[in-house]
Amino acid sequence: MSAVVISTLSDGVRTVTLNRPERLNAINADLTAALGQALREGHADDDTRVMILTGAGRAFCAGDDLKDFDHQVGTEAHTRAYIESIQDITRAIVFGDKVVVGAAHGWAAGGGFEWLINCDLVVLAESTRCFFPELELGVGVTGAVTTLLPRIVGLQRARALILLGEKIDADQALEMGLAWRVVSEASLKKQADEVARRIAALPPGAVASFKRVMNRACYLDAEAAMALETDAAVRGFLAPGTAEIVARFGKKR
Repeated sequence: MSAVVISTLSDGVRTVTLNRPERLNAINADLTAALGQALREGHADDDTRVMILTGAGRAFCAGDDLKDFDHQVGTEAHTRAYIESIQDITRAIVFGDKVVVGAAHGWAAGGGFEWLINCDLVVLAESTRCFFPELELGVGVTGAVTTLLPRIVGLQRARALILLGEKIDADQALEMGLAWRVVSEASLKKQADEVARRIAALPPGAVASFKRVMNRACYLDAEAAMALETDAAVRGFLAPGTAEIVARFGKKR
């Protein structure tokens, strides 16, 4: 079986690629475990100066793998551990010392959209489409977006994105402040690599200090938000009827 996350290093730039293309890089327990390990190793590696987070195949990340839902729920402790593994990716992206550049194309949905928002700089291909399906599924958002998203796009837009599951394209994401740059899909890798190399050429101590100060300030209440998000997501995952909603939603995708 091929690795569900691929991590490669070149000239100080570590590219971390979600690698479940047959499932549009949808999130399951194997992917969160492998991605968390890859991010932690990148932060701990002195040769890694900056990381790029991207996806293989036709999408960045289509969100939670609905076909794996039965393995994600069980006892409250089991479900909570699964949700926390998703939140741990946010912690690794946001609070690790290395800058993480998000490079996305195709779908960035649910948890994938959340992880993209967590990145320090985001480059989107013109094909990118983003949305939060969680409330339609009867579950809740994660990734500290309940505190971060309103700061970026404003409270009304944040509510609309989450409550209504509004789909936005790359240009809308750029206009809202959710992306740094929009490029053609053919130039996505090149653009992400170029900006990553510019950051990699900076003094690493200064970059780490800048990121630490800025993200600690911007995410001042992130842990409190994630604790509330986790509680809400666990209740949603375990609520009667959620499995049926997920099954119906999965047939539409």
